[in-house]
Amino acid sequence: MPVLTVEGAAIAFDDAGAGDPVLLLHGFPTTRRLWSGVAPALVQAGFRVLSPDLVGYGESTCPPTGEPDLSSQARWMVGLLDALGIDRFSLVAHDIGTAAAQLMLVGASHRVRGVVLMDGVLGGEWAMDAVAPIRDWTEPARLHKVLVRQLRASGADGRLDEDVVRGVLAAYEGADGGARLIRAARAMRPEQTAGILPALRAARVPARILWGDRDAYLGAEAVGRPLAEVLGARLVLLPSGHFLPLERPDLVAAEVLAFLRGRA
Repeated sequence: MPVLTVEGAAIAFDDAGAGDPVLLLHGFPTTRRLWSGVAPALVQAGFRVLSPDLVGYGESTCPPTGEPDLSSQARWMVGLLDALGIDRFSLVAHDIGTAAAQLMLVGASHRVRGVVLMDGVLGGEWAMDAVAPIRDWTEPARLHKVLVRQLRASGADGRLDEDVVRGVLAAYEGADGGARLIRAARAMRPEQTAGILPALRAARVPARILWGDRDAYLGAEAVGRPLAEVLGARLVLLPSGHFLPLERPDLVAAEVLAFLRGRA
């Protein structure tokens, strides 16, 4: 697992394959392991796949004076690509990882070949009601157990395997892991994307929106369809809850590959 330091942030990431680069951004409360069922298919299809832990999540660490807000995440991810000598790339993001992706689009649209966003945010709608209990959590050592139970329960048709969920959330075991995730929750600021919709419309980057048809946190009609309209993208509904890359990695990989091949 390589680790690169960008502006004081130590970013852990997986780097596999060769060809056109694709950056995969996870959301809250997951880690880069969210993509463990998706990334191999992209690599096999001939893409270079970069899967970082967002700063302050998983095995990536914040600089001593920094906060893991999403505006900073966007800057750190661009810095990671710069450090790797990557100019043009495609973006695939889930949940609040889509906030970082949208901010990257606004700031560096000329570098993005295309973007696939799934079960993500729009403007100031970040499903903060679901995050509030974690922001207020006072027993970090117990958080991992609760998260495993909640993430599994969010799946449609019992698709979320406990071992897979535990692997995705393993970095948050213990008091230190729980405390890092609480810090990340407290750094979430929906106002960072609340005013960027005109700039997103103006970016004119090819896009595709994927959404779980039973997402209980960010609904397809309330968030997914308006996001697709802003980006001039097609909305694809898939049989899943919110954690689409975990529930249906096969369908996600197929949709992402169809989009990327269309951009090649």
